[in-house]
Amino acid sequence: MPKNNSVFLVHGQDEGAKHAVARFLEQLGVTPVILQEQINRGLTVIEKFEDFASRAGFAVVLMTPDDYGHQAGHEQDKKPRPRQNVVLELGYFAAHLGRSKTLVLTKGELEMPSDIIGLVYERMDNGQGWKMRLAQELKSAGFTIDLNKALL
Repeated sequence: MPKNNSVFLVHGQDEGAKHAVARFLEQLGVTPVILQEQINRGLTVIEKFEDFASRAGFAVVLMTPDDYGHQAGHEQDKKPRPRQNVVLELGYFAAHLGRSKTLVLTKGELEMPSDIIGLVYERMDNGQGWKMRLAQELKSAGFTIDLNKALL
């Protein structure tokens, strides 16, 4: 059973993807937690992150091609990748919630970190299939989810 009904939504700069995931979570009856929408209460960014992250029962990590990266001296080989804070927060949730309560949604072509084998990945580009997968993962993690709502 999750600690509560909240799901922390880690995201980069793709506002459309962030809103699509957040609205879908609400449709399922789950509370999405988006850090930038939470009050600061005088906390630093990392303190605020730790505070809200510690209360979440699940994390959805949205990886979108927001930045470019390459090996030093190989600028011609640059590849799209997720923002570095997204990768950091993915590691945090994989360690603190566990892999079974962390789902990675990818959108577009991007270079993924190589050290995160074993995490559940779903592509947002594959129509609406990501919605059913997310609903199933939440249900498996102990959330009360009506899978019929995933089809709406």
